[in-house]
Amino acid sequence: GLQTSGWSVQVPSDVTGEFGKMAVLPCTFTHPYKTIERTLTAIWRVREPYNGTVVFKCVTQGAGELCKTAVSHKNKYKLLGNPRHKDLTIRIDNLTWSDSERYFCRVELSGDSHDKYESRNGLKLHIIAAPRITNITVSSSGGSSFRARCTAEGEPAPSLTWSGPLSSNLTSVTSGGHQVTKELQHLAQDGKYTCTAVNSHGRAEGAVYFYKFKASNSSPLLMLIFVPLGIKVLVLLALLGFAVFWRG
Repeated sequence: GLQTSGWSVQVPSDVTGEFGKMAVLPCTFTHPYKTIERTLTAIWRVREPYNGTVVFKCVTQGAGELCKTAVSHKNKYKLLGNPRHKDLTIRIDNLTWSDSERYFCRVELSGDSHDKYESRNGLKLHIIAAPRITNITVSSSGGSSFRARCTAEGEPAPSLTWSGPLSSNLTSVTSGGHQVTKELQHLAQDGKYTCTAVNSHGRAEGAVYFYKFKASNSSPLLMLIFVPLGIKVLVLLALLGFAVFWRG
């Protein structure tokens, strides 16, 4: 930690939190005084020390007074430590990808311009996440050709696998940051197509049902059904199949 004339600031180099949950950012400090009766301000910044954006700030006027929050970006930051007990630890709630930053804690005492100390290297918050499938669809590629597309996110970025009546379907993968999309091209066979996303923190599955119906009089009627995995598909298939062949 940073040390100057009896002062020091200690933070870990790295902290890991899970997407959607909370993370604790520890910060403690020492000072050369027996007690501190002066106004004390606790500050947390992101990205860079001294000039970075302030995401949390609280002020305590006296030894017995709680540190009153003056800044809490998006109301996500809460003080856990007691600055009067040399503890500036905070909690960040509802973690998102944008919270993956470098954080710097700072303590300031009123009355002396030298009584201001900040962690120079800061701590890096890493966000991890089990896979989550955010979108799964079937769409037309033009003419009578169809393709299935699956998008998932996670950290580390998940690997995607399609399974089902694949035959010789071609696939293509695009990725960016925490998100990956895998496309299954030239769907030819009816059935259930399942997309599986896997990383070191877990797995997720989603499925679509792909069926083409043709009227019995061989008219060029083509019907496509794709729905998320569930019992509804059975009802849809029964109703649509009955309607098509009744007309025939």
